[in-house]
Amino acid sequence: MKNKKSIKDKKAVALKYNSEMKAPKVVAKGQAYLAEKILENAKENNVTIYEDKALVEELDKIDLGLNIPPHLYEVVAQVLLFVSDLEKKEEYRKNAKQ
Repeated sequence: MKNKKSIKDKKAVALKYNSEMKAPKVVAKGQAYLAEKILENAKENNVTIYEDKALVEELDKIDLGLNIPPHLYEVVAQVLLFVSDLEKKEEYRKNAKQ
């Protein structure tokens, strides 16, 4: 069972990005129970979860549906590269098992 304090203090922000977009967009965000649901949904859909409390605090200031501001481009780009590398490694492992 999850600790109520840890759920209460939890925050999550989901971004969407593809190469056709100008910048990543905030598509979901929430605290407590809603943050739990965002994370559960990500896990169920095999979306990589990256934890960075400071970044979440900054992204939480952005309204839903808006692109991230330019001052966050570099840090979010680093996260996207990290996620891309993880996905490539996972794909390599899957192919190596076949």
